[in-house]
Amino acid sequence: MENVLAVLNLGDFAHAFSKMGMFPVFDVAYYIVSILYLKYEPGSVEVSRRSPVASWLCAMLYCFGSYILADIMLGSSPLDYFQYNSHILLASAVWYLVFYCPLNLFYKCVAFLPVKLVLVALKEVVRTRKIAAGVHHAHHAYHHGYFIMVIVGYVKGSGVALISNFEQLLRGMWRPETNEILNMSFPTKASLYGAILFTLQEAHWLPVSKSTLILVFTLFMATAKVVMTARHSHGSPFSLVESWTCHLLFGSPLGGGEEDNHHPHAAAAPSSPLKTKEELSEGARKRKAKKAE
Repeated sequence: MENVLAVLNLGDFAHAFSKMGMFPVFDVAYYIVSILYLKYEPGSVEVSRRSPVASWLCAMLYCFGSYILADIMLGSSPLDYFQYNSHILLASAVWYLVFYCPLNLFYKCVAFLPVKLVLVALKEVVRTRKIAAGVHHAHHAYHHGYFIMVIVGYVKGSGVALISNFEQLLRGMWRPETNEILNMSFPTKASLYGAILFTLQEAHWLPVSKSTLILVFTLFMATAKVVMTARHSHGSPFSLVESWTCHLLFGSPLGGGEEDNHHPHAAAAPSSPLKTKEELSEGARKRKAKKAE
């Protein structure tokens, strides 16, 4: 890998890229996309009207949930990241514009597909940097704790996904079937694989520099997420390999199982008979009321 980069004269570029600051441009993109996903969640708009405090807390979890969970795991205060006032104010400004901008103008602009694709790519730059930073932080605290490095890097990259059930409680919802451990999305899986790669690099078992790994993994993540967002896909580039691996090692059935989790209409189908019964009972009550009159 290093020889290829040397031939292409990209070694210096990889080093400069790995040292590039994330604040404010990349962080703003991260906050915008994260809070966009929050707005897509059922009931989030109603909560923003009914309880702005709960909505703001949910937005902060979407933006900083990975830092909070990683700090708890490493024995630090979960409020530690909130000392960075500029980040909190910036994320709060994005939350306000996404939910409360007049005529929904800001939301319409950032949700416009070409703009959203750029923001999604920038967000993946931050995700990769967070995975690398999480592994590096855990390496300093637990020098030979390779599993701890993987776990912390995984948590840093996964964001709010791992505590999504707690975030749902803040919005007054409870959907345990959406547990990210049970139904891992592509970013969560990629964060796990990325944490393993960065741990191998940190332990000097992967013959590649950190800057090169950051560049290559960022390009992979940004490309994959942009393509998936453009195609409105919820699948995973790893699904075929994972399907065969799990089938061979754990006896899992081949194909189809994961895709079923991404079809909400299948789960929603049984609700129609209940709805019909409610409508019939409501009609019966109205007829009885008319007879009584």
